[in-house]
Amino acid sequence: MTLRHLRIFVAVYQERSITRAADRLHLAQPSVSLAIKELEDNYSIRLFERYSRRIYITEQGEQLYNYALHIISLFDEMEEKIPAWKQAGTLRIGSSVTIGNFLLPTLIQKFQEEAPAVRPQVTINNSGFIEEAVLNNQLDFALVEGCSQNPQLICESFMEDRICFICAPDHPLLQKKKVSLRDISACPFVLREKGSAGREAAEDLLKYSQLPMTILWESVSTQSLVRAVSRNIGISALPCLLAEDALAQGIVAQIPFDAPALHRSFSIIYHQNKYLTENALRFMEMCRRF
Repeated sequence: MTLRHLRIFVAVYQERSITRAADRLHLAQPSVSLAIKELEDNYSIRLFERYSRRIYITEQGEQLYNYALHIISLFDEMEEKIPAWKQAGTLRIGSSVTIGNFLLPTLIQKFQEEAPAVRPQVTINNSGFIEEAVLNNQLDFALVEGCSQNPQLICESFMEDRICFICAPDHPLLQKKKVSLRDISACPFVLREKGSAGREAAEDLLKYSQLPMTILWESVSTQSLVRAVSRNIGISALPCLLAEDALAQGIVAQIPFDAPALHRSFSIIYHQNKYLTENALRFMEMCRRF
């Protein structure tokens, strides 16, 4: 049985007439009669008694009417409310630390001005953690540094950044006219945890050149690394956006060294099988225009 059968039944019940129900529904009278017969045959019950060209509802018809009216009302309510779901709901967004600290607050604020009914739910962690959360469908999509190599993830670049090496303002490396990667390798490091963009870039660069790396400190806090660097405990590799304020204040200094491997893109990642809602697509488009 279909919703159409129930609508026809409700109309006949309310009009107490096949003819008037057909007129109300803009259907041919035989189509209405057939629908009622199909209902009766399907449930092996009699819905209407027919006497002297008039119809009378049966006890079974009364009982079905209560269900039919409720089902139709729920369906009509659903039809009315579903279009509004596109403009509301929760958007689960993941972000790596750099993007979460420097870009995401502005992006969220701008998005909520355009879509105030949407509730962004944000998770900020290192890129490895965020990537795993996207794979497990714990996030709708994420903004990360670099680009994932996982074949199940779609990765789209939307902005560029660079990893920079930083040291104390009085570090001996700053006295050199030209700093080599070997000079950098000879210094002890204080770095973020595994999976972070700065650490991966430094490790990959030194490993590719077959140079050693000595790590003295490991921390999830960028501020603690900056303080350690300022006290000459070691050098560090951080996204330039994260080190920008400390560099401007003279707390630390940038080591004059650059390499293509230190240039990274900020990317949008999402699972290849993920259905992206209208709100998710809107947020991604805003990132591309940022």
